[in-house]
Amino acid sequence: MVSIITPLYNNKRYVAQTIESVIAQTHTQWEMIIVDDGSTDGSENIAQQYAQQDHRIIVIQQEHKGSAAARNEGIRQAKGRYIALLDSDDLWEPKFLESQLQLLQKTSGCLVCSAHKRINEDGIECLSPFFPPEQATHRDLLKTCSISCLTALYDTKQYGKILLHENFRLRDDYILWLEIIKKVGIVYGNQEILASYRITNSQKSARKIKTIIPQYKVYRQVEKLNIPQSIYYLICWAIKGFNKYKK
Repeated sequence: MVSIITPLYNNKRYVAQTIESVIAQTHTQWEMIIVDDGSTDGSENIAQQYAQQDHRIIVIQQEHKGSAAARNEGIRQAKGRYIALLDSDDLWEPKFLESQLQLLQKTSGCLVCSAHKRINEDGIECLSPFFPPEQATHRDLLKTCSISCLTALYDTKQYGKILLHENFRLRDDYILWLEIIKKVGIVYGNQEILASYRITNSQKSARKIKTIIPQYKVYRQVEKLNIPQSIYYLICWAIKGFNKYKK
């Protein structure tokens, strides 16, 4: 079974579309754990309505603590062998789980990601699709995060559950992939477009600038790199990030 962890905070506009994309999966052995992080716009009511109709959907409510804390609570409650993180405004293609599980089996890997579309607030493609490398190592991930959160699937059988760092809010998922890949060695990238990542207006401009200092702190405080190494990887990350979003 796959445990799908979805943090939810005031996302009434999109959450139903996200849930519907999970229900449409050709692989049907899943549970969707939606962790409502103190929503005030009624989006939790939408999630509860789906939970009443499908026993595979579980809604957990907590006071507002941030997406990392919400994801961690979902991971703790997860019963599936496989863990996937799907935000409440992103979408999966119907064959997402089926194709990613097949790639895990084919490669004997523990971590996979995939190509995905990039859509705007209205669901229209606003950038060309993103394609991850077919294989990436820990060093590759230090240069650029080629694992998009909505496309990752992690097999917990060998190394167990791994939680996010709640004190690195802008880089919590990135640190998670770094920690996992240090254990598993390689992430395999599916070249099939299997998901849609929603880019909102607020993400287009300020997000990359806001993450520069947190990114540097990841290198220094989490990865324990020296200053020259940290600056080198930060420059690589900035250049690759600019190229990633200019298309």
